[in-house]
Formats: sequence, C-alpha cells, structure tokens
Amino acid sequence: MGGPQYDFLANPLGAVRSTFEKAMASVSDPSSFNGGDWGAMDLFTNFLFDQSHLSQVPVLTPSTMRWIKPNTLVRFRGMIQDMLGNEFYVGAYKDGAMWRTNKFMDVSQFPIGPSADTQIWERRLLYCVPVPGLNSWAQISSEAVTDQCMGWTSEQREKRPREEAESSDMAVSIEEDQDSPNTKKMREGEHPSHASQSRESEIASSSFSPVPGPEGNSLHCLVKIYDSPESELKLNEVFEFVGILTSDPEIQEDNVDNDLSSELCEDPLRHFPPNKVVPRFHCFIHKKLAVQDFLKSNPIIEPKLDLVKGMREALLRHLTAVLGNDDVAAHFVLLHLLSKVHSRADTLAVGKLSLNLTCFSKEIVSIFGNQLKDAVKNLVPFTHCIPLTVEYLNNVSLAPKKNYDTNRLETGVLQLAEGSHLIVDETKLEAGTLNSVGVENARLLNNLVEWQKVEYDFKYYKMDMTTDVQLLVLSEGKSNILPADVIVPFRPSAANCSEAVTAEALEAWRWYLATVRQLPHSIESEMQQVVENDLVAARQADRSLNAQDLSRWLTMSRLMSLSFGETSLSLEHWQMVKELDRLRKERLK
Repeated sequence: MGGPQYDFLANPLGAVRSTFEKAMASVSDPSSFNGGDWGAMDLFTNFLFDQSHLSQVPVLTPSTMRWIKPNTLVRFRGMIQDMLGNEFYVGAYKDGAMWRTNKFMDVSQFPIGPSADTQIWERRLLYCVPVPGLNSWAQISSEAVTDQCMGWTSEQREKRPREEAESSDMAVSIEEDQDSPNTKKMREGEHPSHASQSRESEIASSSFSPVPGPEGNSLHCLVKIYDSPESELKLNEVFEFVGILTSDPEIQEDNVDNDLSSELCEDPLRHFPPNKVVPRFHCFIHKKLAVQDFLKSNPIIEPKLDLVKGMREALLRHLTAVLGNDDVAAHFVLLHLLSKVHSRADTLAVGKLSLNLTCFSKEIVSIFGNQLKDAVKNLVPFTHCIPLTVEYLNNVSLAPKKNYDTNRLETGVLQLAEGSHLIVDETKLEAGTLNSVGVENARLLNNLVEWQKVEYDFKYYKMDMTTDVQLLVLSEGKSNILPADVIVPFRPSAANCSEAVTAEALEAWRWYLATVRQLPHSIESEMQQVVENDLVAARQADRSLNAQDLSRWLTMSRLMSLSFGETSLSLEHWQMVKELDRLRKERLK
C-alpha cells in the first residue's frame, strides 16, 4: 500500500490526482464522492503513521517558510482562534472526456471551460495561530527544523527535472490567464477582497494573538479542512495539521461577476488578508495535541510508583527552594500544577484548584515572585502573566469580540488553550477608579476563577465558553477580584537558596506533571466511608465550613494521590491533605 509510485513528500497532489483517476474508472461521475475521500487519505495515513514517516515531514515555521516549496507536504501546529464557516468550491470538473479534481488546491490544474460540467463541494475554514503563551522549550527547535528542510530540499534536487515536468502541468500560468474570464471559475476558494491591501494588513494585525509566543513565532494560517465532522475541531483546541501550503498569487478584482462562489453564498473571505499575509494551508490529516505532545522527550513508559515518587520528591525540593524554603506553599503549588477540570456538574468545574499566595509585597514579589514565574515557565508549555493594575483593567481586551464588519472573532487575552497556566500579579494594584471596561474585565476574571468560563462578546449576545486554565494569584492580602479556591500566606525563611537545574531534571519534571495529571482516580468504598465520617466531624467542629471547603478537600485528596502516581485514595494521603490544610489555616489566624 502506498508503493514507490507516489512521492508523498515532494508531490502529494500527484497522489491525490492519481487516486482520483483510479476511483473515477469505476464510477460515471464524482457525485458519489460528494467531496469525501476516495482512498487518497488511506495512502497518506499508511505512509505517515504505519510506515512512520511523519518525522520526515518538514514543520512550517516563520524560519522555514523560505525553504518550503509550494504544494509539498508540510506540518503546522496551531490553536484554532476563529472558525470562519464553510466555503464552496469547484471540487471536480470535466476536462473533455476526463473528470479532474481541484481538492486541496486554490487554483485549478487546467482551465475550466464556461460550459464544463462541475461538482460543487464544501470545505471548512479555520483561522489558526501559534499557541498563546507557548514557551521556547516547547517550541520545535528552529535550527533543527531549518536543517531538516534544507536537507530535505537538497535530497529532492535530484528529482527536480522530473518534478518540473509535472509541475508545469499542475497550475495554469497566472500571467496568461489572470485576465481570462475563466480565471474566477478556476479559483475554488480565493475570493477578491473588496478592501485595500493596507486595510487587509490592518485586519490581519487586529486578529493577532496578544499573548506572544517565542520570538519570531508569528505564523498564522488559514487552514482548510476536508472530510471531518464539525465536532472533531473546536475553538481554542490545539492541533497538528499535515497538508500542503499554497502560494498562489492573489486574484485581482476583475471579473467579479464570474466568481462562482459569490453566486452560491456570501464570500466568507471577502475581508480576509491576502495569501502573502496569512498563507493558505490545505489539511490532509489532523491530530489534536495534548500537553505531552509538546515535550521534547516523551518516553512511552508506565508511571511506576517508585519512579513517580522520586520525581515528586525532586520537584518538591526545587519548588521549596524557589519559594524560599516555604514547604507548605511548595506543596500547594505542586497540587495546583497538577490540577485540571476533569468534569463539570451543572455550572461547577470539578477538579480546578486556583491558588492565591498572599503576603507578596512589591519587594518580595521582585525576588520570589519572579523566581516562581520562571519556575512555572520552565515546567508548563503554555504560560502567561497579567500585571493587574487599574490602568490595565480599564484598557485591555480580555474577552474575544466578534467584529461583524470583518466577520472575524478578534481575540482577547483570555482566549487561551486548554492546560494553559495564568499568573495574575496583583502586587502593583493600587487605589483607583474602574471605568465600564475595567468593571467588565474584573467580572470576566472573577468568572474565570470561579467557573472556568470566559464570556465571548458577539455584540448582540454573549456566550460562555468553557476553558481549563490553571490560575495563580500573587497578592499582598486576599484578592478581592479573584476568589481563589485556596488562600495560602507566603512564609519564606531564606533567599537565594534555589540551585541550578539540569536540562534532564526539567524534562523529567515536565513529563511527570503532564503524565500524572492525566491518570484516572477513584475512592474505594471503605475509604469513601472514612472521608464522609471525617467531613461530618469537621463540619460539626466548625460550622463555618461550607460545601466549597468540602469540595476543596476532595479535590486536594485526588491531586495528592495523583502526585504519587496512585489512582486510588489511601488513608495516608487523606491524612496528608488534612494536615496540609491545617497548616494553611494556622497561617490564616
């Protein structure tokens, strides 16, 4: 399957067209396909995964754009920032007696006659951006990617004479046909923008994510999706796409009347930036990425208890040193880093553990706050920090907003990928007056902490979007804006006690955090009875305890078990949770 007759890396469209021609040999017309797969993707799946060639596919980054040849197989990683709807295109057309396909292309292979038989198919449009807050260690090495692309390009030079003969038939000369009345018919997805180029650039810049990734990582793509149900790809999810990058010149605004797509429905890309600003990526295969997929070394090993326990102890020592030998705060930070929303009960996000470290003055935050921010940044792939001030709240756009003039969702600071970590630094917050924007932003942050939801503004209505963001608040006193699940007064006893950490240790801790937080967890019936009795006794001893306190204990007990790599709560770990919470309450007195 997928023999040497196909060059999947250098000429993927050749495999698409060849399999289409073979499929057409058994049917009278392509209407039976209805835009779906006719066997081509089975070949690519076999080549990439069964034969393990995925690592040979170059990764699309700003630094590799100049090395990657158009219409060759590439990979692109990004977060779905906006969903632009569906696009109709000429999927197949009759060229004389032969049916040809335009699937995975923006420009037809051959001219389409004005009376030619055509099949109109549909594809989805996704606007994808670099993952907000992606840290440099989680980014694929630019040097390695460039070397890969240059090596692959050099390897293909021997095949170039043959490829050039093929490619000369693949696309119509733009110079000859730009003014042809058939040009619009040949374009299946590229519609003329009715705005000027400067306006297009303005739109592009307005849609860029405000949360920066690694330096130079600013590649945004319009990804065109085929043969996938809508439920497979959702807003804010992170994917790796495998497909082809097109670099067809932008079509001019002439012959608008011949634009087939505009006859069918409103053009979803009429205000969209040109190809040279936001490249078009035609996706063959996609895979949803988890935190583990961003680890440089992700060994497929079972999280054995002895191995996990050793990593836990080492990471806890590191966090304790970072926090000035505050062992209690370090334990809570560890549980916080392992937290995730594992289920939802009505409006409650079950499993979250937001943390508010108090007693952080401006002087203390300059030392321990910065050390903690750096430590988290080295452990979690997606991180962001908000310096909370009155001026910031009064001016920032936290929630995404729909712009109906451009038909785009303009991103906000809180449009983050699942598993992101957010530090809110309240130590710079001083007395002042919040305007209407500031009040709304304070409410948005409050909702994020309490419900793990972000309210998206669609102008005529607002919609709550669920999220899963680990939230850590640094403040001098208890935060009045962000009601965290756990409040821990910070008590450092030493400064400059953190030591240099090896790259191997960091990689081990990243694997530990990413792996154990995904483990399942349960409470056996006997242990469940112990927990219930202790909760009843605690409520009788302290009538101020409420349902949130009891829920926090259960969440902490789950995280404590997982921190040891165990999937069932033990009496020892339950007692550790009670003692840890007792020490915390002692500090609050």
